Amino acid sequence: MALTDETSETTDTTSPTSPTSPTSPTSPTSPASATGPAPAVGSHAGDTASGIAAAPGPVAAGPLPHLALARPSLDRVADERRRPDVLAALLADPATRVAELRGDRLEVTSEGADGDGGLALVLRAPEPADPARLALHLGRGPDGTAYVGVVGDEPDDEGEDAADGGAGVRRWLALRQAGETLGPLDAGIFTTVLALANWHATHAHCPRCGSVTTPTQAGWVRRCERDGTEHYPRTDPAVIMSVVDPDDRLLIGRGAHWPEGRFSVLAGFVEPGESFEAAVAREVAEEVGIAVHDVRYLGNQPWPFPSSAMIGFAARTTETELTLDPLEMAEARWVTRAEYRAALRDGSVRTPSGISIAKRIIEHWLGETVESAAAVPDGRRH
Repeated sequence: MALTDETSETTDTTSPTSPTSPTSPTSPTSPASATGPAPAVGSHAGDTASGIAAAPGPVAAGPLPHLALARPSLDRVADERRRPDVLAALLADPATRVAELRGDRLEVTSEGADGDGGLALVLRAPEPADPARLALHLGRGPDGTAYVGVVGDEPDDEGEDAADGGAGVRRWLALRQAGETLGPLDAGIFTTVLALANWHATHAHCPRCGSVTTPTQAGWVRRCERDGTEHYPRTDPAVIMSVVDPDDRLLIGRGAHWPEGRFSVLAGFVEPGESFEAAVAREVAEEVGIAVHDVRYLGNQPWPFPSSAMIGFAARTTETELTLDPLEMAEARWVTRAEYRAALRDGSVRTPSGISIAKRIIEHWLGETVESAAAVPDGRRH
């Protein structure tokens, strides 16, 4: 079950999906390859407990740096959610900071942001209309300030352009546009309110009986009005992985519905009863027909498009002949670091950017940032 584009900064995803980013699930029975079944996980000598063979050879391990949506942020203060009056009390307190979500956007400004080119959320005091809106107790900041998200109206068209201009310019931006330049607290606020709002928008009815559900516990639970069952926010875990061959070449692929030139690493949703490592092996086998080993964890971050968590890995393979699933993949290829840099510079490959974990995974293999790799060396400039 693959993802369509965790890496795309422009794809508007409204339901979970396939090769490198969540947007909508494909069939869980998609073929492993066009020529036959995928290699079975756990069929190699020396299998580990995860069912994937270990093999010699160094693989860089450890957390990925600079994951925009994984930085320390809010104290969730889950105990406060159980107070029936907590939202009413917070929305009556002028010290509460409110993040008003319009569509998938929050208002941001360049005024008062940390660092060059940074952005900050425009947060306000509660308004009289807020108690009638969907309100969400997001948590508290390091100084104890309470943050509440409210779902407002769609933004005006004039607020949809990406931010540019000088200090003090305000725009309504999506998380994909603003997330990389927001500070940790603001990025956490944006990620949390968007994820919760997406869940509420698609879970208005009870999955057991179809009756209406209503928010409770400060927006973190929905309760069925008929049978009283409680329903909790959904998160769909997905694995995303670099795969390298014995020559240390990286496998990159283009999804079946992606435009020419957009390439990334592979990814897919974790299926029921499956470990993350097994999901890595299955997804690679399904999409390109090869077996992997030495699967190493790299890092993770939430991905609220609409409700995923991306878990990053690095894996190795001894196989280089690819057999693509045409329903999932338009093309795939092995690239050396020199070939990848050249493709970035001539524009034949467009890489993940912004807040995507896919970009960081590629940089982990590449040994430098994508921006640095794409820059033409001074000696070659004309």
